[in-house]
Amino acid sequence: MFTGLIEEVGKIISSKPFGSGLAIEIYSEKLTKDAKVGDSIAVNGVCLTITKITTNHIYFDAVFETIKKSTLGELKASAMVNLEPALKLGQKLGGHLVQGHVNHIGKITGITNKGENYLVSISFPFVLQKYIVKEGSIAIDGISLTVAQINLNEIVCSIIPHTWKNTNLCYKKIGEKVNIEVDILAKYAENVNVGSTVIKEDITEEWLKKIGY
Repeated sequence: MFTGLIEEVGKIISSKPFGSGLAIEIYSEKLTKDAKVGDSIAVNGVCLTITKITTNHIYFDAVFETIKKSTLGELKASAMVNLEPALKLGQKLGGHLVQGHVNHIGKITGITNKGENYLVSISFPFVLQKYIVKEGSIAIDGISLTVAQINLNEIVCSIIPHTWKNTNLCYKKIGEKVNIEVDILAKYAENVNVGSTVIKEDITEEWLKKIGY
């Protein structure tokens, strides 16, 4: 589990085919100090397991299913990526609960400078529309952001200077793809609602008679 608060922006050193997946090497100055093999790291919002660590370099293996659902397969050498270690027990939750399970890929449709802040517009597949609400939380490339506006299948997020400077957003350009993970609480709420509907539909007059009413 993650929080969407990026600890470091790393750099892709290499991304090579490995079976049906990819072997990824990332340059990192901060995370290599405390990380160990087997730890989970969110890379642009994708939960990956460290397979090897050397001085300032972290290695991961990404399986085919992960590549298919995210932008990892499109990242080239020198691409800047958001890195966040998994949440530790007892650690404060600064952003929102992020699983590191990407739901879909979106695309940056606009970047507007508003004084010290930035407005970033992102298009998303319609299938995610029911999980996204104004002023709700969403993870974009693993960054915990708040939805400022919703226009059909496009959201607008207001980015404060700290987030802009300390994530890969400052390297992004219009047309680039991003990983999207909706708030897991929205999916739980949907599941509870669906379950309630099923229960209500099963309560018939015949069923009530059978149990003594």
